[in-house]
Amino acid sequence: MSPTLYTPDRDELATVLAGEPRYRLDQLWEGLYTQLAAPADISNIPKQLRERLATHLPTSLTSVVRRENDNGDTVKYLWELHDGSRIETVLMVYPDRVTVCVSSQAGCAMACGFCATGQAGFTRQLTVGEIVEQVVMAARDARAMHRRLANVVFMGMGEPMANEGAVWGSVERLHGALGLSARHITISTVGLIPGIRTLTQRPLPVNLAVSLHAANDELRDELVPINKRYPIDDLMRACDDYLEAKGRRLSFEWAMIDGVNDRERDAAELATLCRRLRLAAHVNLIPLNPTPGYPTVGSSKARVAQFHTWLTDLGVNATVRRNRGTDIDAACGQLAAGQPVTLRRKPARD
Repeated sequence: MSPTLYTPDRDELATVLAGEPRYRLDQLWEGLYTQLAAPADISNIPKQLRERLATHLPTSLTSVVRRENDNGDTVKYLWELHDGSRIETVLMVYPDRVTVCVSSQAGCAMACGFCATGQAGFTRQLTVGEIVEQVVMAARDARAMHRRLANVVFMGMGEPMANEGAVWGSVERLHGALGLSARHITISTVGLIPGIRTLTQRPLPVNLAVSLHAANDELRDELVPINKRYPIDDLMRACDDYLEAKGRRLSFEWAMIDGVNDRERDAAELATLCRRLRLAAHVNLIPLNPTPGYPTVGSSKARVAQFHTWLTDLGVNATVRRNRGTDIDAACGQLAAGQPVTLRRKPARD
């Protein structure tokens, strides 16, 4: 795959700029990652160089749809890549922080039935440049709101641990070039243990989020099919090792599904898993967004509140995540599923 604007690291970009004065690298790097500017808007580099960059290092993302919710605090982007694949990014503005949720794959092979992306299937892996550019575009929008992007979560389309190399490459770029603290970067997984083991050995102390959704193997096999390969006992051991190595926050994501995983016994089973990790896991309760093709609905607000009470009474640290962006199809995969696809020929690359 041909490189795009945010593919090269600093050393690779220096090679691209061979023949230019050495200070051009600093100007371009600062323009891309500090000013968050497109090359055409980096005024202190010559026009000829800007044009050459646009030809040889084009941008990855073409906007298909950009939607804001009624409150203006959630922005959903649908991007098209050079081969016609589509991915989503979500920018979320809170009183104390601005967070972007990025995709790591086009589509997803994990086949979780309640997830619109899982229903769509897998298309391909994203590159470092395609992941980083999502963050840069969101940071640019945040700056236009007079806010600073502070958090990145890999919870968009795809399974990050199935593309761990590119995900980690993007983490290093976000940390080193954009100046994001590793403690403000969260990588999610449905439970790919080899990826968790690799992440445990990585040097930066990022946060780990496990999309759990069930605390017994029978139900989790149904909701999260990869559990058949990596069952809960093995997953808990990998999580415990991550906690031991990193001392960082671990969170369990729990999509609340009416009559499926919102019963008192589900709360008791989840609390038992949390106690296995010395109550070092934080539980995020997520009201399920409606998903076309999945007949089960999300738990009611009252049931979510009751489930939260059961957990806290059992000593579990739990939070009910605010349901944001339902009016703009902000749940993973929903916006892409609702848009017509225009078939495009793959452009020629030099």
